[in-house]
Amino acid sequence: MKLKLIAALAIISVTPALALASPSCTGEPKSKWMSEDAMKAKIGAMGYKVKTFQITGNCYEIYGKDKGGNRAEVYFNPVSGDIVQMGD
Repeated sequence: MKLKLIAALAIISVTPALALASPSCTGEPKSKWMSEDAMKAKIGAMGYKVKTFQITGNCYEIYGKDKGGNRAEVYFNPVSGDIVQMGD
């Protein structure tokens, strides 16, 4: 009984952290998203050097370097291409 309670509390305590891991970027269906190639071109025009490009939830996300050469983790709205959130 105590083991089940401890397991339940552990799951509950981790769930909010997982929910905050990535932002909500759009509610639009993927059919309205900018193509990955178009988004990569836009990101490059913003001065980012992309090491990793991926879809995270309802966002396009990159890991790479900004125009100053600093590490960048950036979430983009896949419809407009706007920056939604920046990490380190």
